[in-house]
Amino acid sequence: MTGFITSATKASEFPPSEKEIVFVGKSNVGKSSLINTLYKKGMAYVGKTPGKTKLINFFSVSDDYTICDVPGYGYAKRSDSELVEFGRMMESYFTKRDCLRLCVVILDCRRIPNEDDHDMIDYLKQLNIPYLIVLNKTDKLSNNELFNQKRKIMAELEVDETELVPISCIKRKNIDLLSERIEEYLV
Repeated sequence: MTGFITSATKASEFPPSEKEIVFVGKSNVGKSSLINTLYKKGMAYVGKTPGKTKLINFFSVSDDYTICDVPGYGYAKRSDSELVEFGRMMESYFTKRDCLRLCVVILDCRRIPNEDDHDMIDYLKQLNIPYLIVLNKTDKLSNNELFNQKRKIMAELEVDETELVPISCIKRKNIDLLSERIEEYLV
């Protein structure tokens, strides 16, 4: 059954799962919107203010796998103590979640990846966690602007076009393609 399972802050609270996909990105990049578009409208809370997600939220997609929505990094205003706690929580998740099959790294296609984005991708590489880069909000750019932005992002991240999935949650552009790409990691 598709829906919310639980929220957690430490490994002892994580629900059992055989296969899991996690969604990460900056606080204002549209993680929850993407989850709702991919799986079920209203499944993940979408706040008007970036940074509302403060817990690791787990959702059942089917009997086959779960998905995870984690707090965004970067933009949201957080105190130093919140940042330390956030770091511990994320480290606990990424180092203790053996069922993790894929990390979907969501970027705003209008922005060049910054240090936080690079740090997240480098961390995933260090832990040997497979990841897929999703360029969200493509509806905000013309085709020509998107083409140019993709080239800049590919150069910045040193990836080729096959490693990026440009999408729009609003227009549902490439949502089926993204779903297919995610499914490849669940076999």
